[in-house]
Amino acid sequence: MIRLAVLAGSALFLSTTVSSAAPPLGHVSTAADAVVVRITIPDQTPVGLGQISWPDNSSAELQSFSYPDDGSVVTVGVSHATVSAQSGETATAQAHADTVALSLFGGDVVASQVTAQASAGASRRSAGGDVAGSTVAGLRALGQDVVPSPGLSVPLADWGTLDVLSQSVASRRGRSSAARGTIVALRVRLTAAHDGLAAGSEIVVGSVEATAAATRTPSTTPTKTPPPHGIAGSPPTGTALSPTPPEPSGGVTIPGGPVRTGPPNVHVELSDQGYVFPVYGTVSFGDSFGTPRSDVPGGWHHGEDIFAPKGTPILAVADGTLYSIGWNDIGGYRLWLRDHSGNQFYYAHLSAYSPLAVEGSAVKAGDVIGFVGSTGDADGGLPHLHFEIHPVGLLGLGYDGVVAPYPFLVAWQHKQDIFFASGRVYVPKGHTAATLPPPGAVLLEADDIASTSGLVPGALEKALTQKRP
Repeated sequence: MIRLAVLAGSALFLSTTVSSAAPPLGHVSTAADAVVVRITIPDQTPVGLGQISWPDNSSAELQSFSYPDDGSVVTVGVSHATVSAQSGETATAQAHADTVALSLFGGDVVASQVTAQASAGASRRSAGGDVAGSTVAGLRALGQDVVPSPGLSVPLADWGTLDVLSQSVASRRGRSSAARGTIVALRVRLTAAHDGLAAGSEIVVGSVEATAAATRTPSTTPTKTPPPHGIAGSPPTGTALSPTPPEPSGGVTIPGGPVRTGPPNVHVELSDQGYVFPVYGTVSFGDSFGTPRSDVPGGWHHGEDIFAPKGTPILAVADGTLYSIGWNDIGGYRLWLRDHSGNQFYYAHLSAYSPLAVEGSAVKAGDVIGFVGSTGDADGGLPHLHFEIHPVGLLGLGYDGVVAPYPFLVAWQHKQDIFFASGRVYVPKGHTAATLPPPGAVLLEADDIASTSGLVPGALEKALTQKRP
């Protein structure tokens, strides 16, 4: 549906349009690109600010920028751009660009802050892209306030158009899983010459694209080995650690590892049941639960890798108690969290702990307990958090009593909840003693209901008992 809103005293009107369909994914490879500002003028070399691509560059931080020197066309304040990606059987990519105090054409278009971010993930099980978190704050065009919404188009008098939050997301699953997220926060197109720029010129502010393409690797049959104490099996109850590696220079240390003092001021919204996403800020992740991992107990991936820049705050997902804080050769700096219901959560590859990370300390959901890194067997790779969920009903299975974190991570990102029984449970073959939680519902057929009276004591219980596996 097209919606028009005429603003009195101005030649400005708004039209809400549906974003163009995402282009189909052909032969793509994992990539991440970000641009803070790009100015394209016909027959001239484009001028840009903060243009970076993975793996050539990873980040850019810039002070104010003006074009031309007098700022009559573009001025912006402090700007940032970051990109990261990981290729392989489980591929991820993320891109981010932001700037403040934007002014175009001497104030014809202004915004207090522009943020564009996109992420993508692909594995043999799933693929998806996301552009959530992209925003434009304090937007005004020709002196009128504009409420940003995806696909919004704002005509600028008789000389151009302003496109807001133009975005597309595409994914493909199967033998060649891939996904892409693309967004342009602001784009001005000139249909006529204006303030020294020729017709056909284009100004882009906040443009990012993230593409993840999973690559197939020969499958191998992992060799199962007994889990070392403190890495797998029942989490250790004491504080004994394997030999601690050299500490990073500077900072404070505790027996568990390095501590970053003064965690950032972080505020997050909890889900209805009090859970929160374990990493603060822009992240990317896929669904790699169960994929082969030759260097971990059991030979398969027991959790999910959440990629984010090094030093990104890591949060307690629920109210609970921290324990087993310290080092092991696989997880690096790691810790466990037990919530008040007895569910356990494992965090690994941290670069440092927060001052709250003390053995046996009580924390609240959303508290900063550490920071993203690449310690342990992640050394040399992209910074990420390895995160596992061990529901209380499956603790009898030891380290193999885990569920796939992916559906919970997606739900917690949207401040929602799902039951732990909804996760894809891994039960080792031959584990005859395994006791799984009872089903949340039992399907009764018509004849069960027809022959059962709710007025007869025990009748419904009998029907349910007969239908249980």
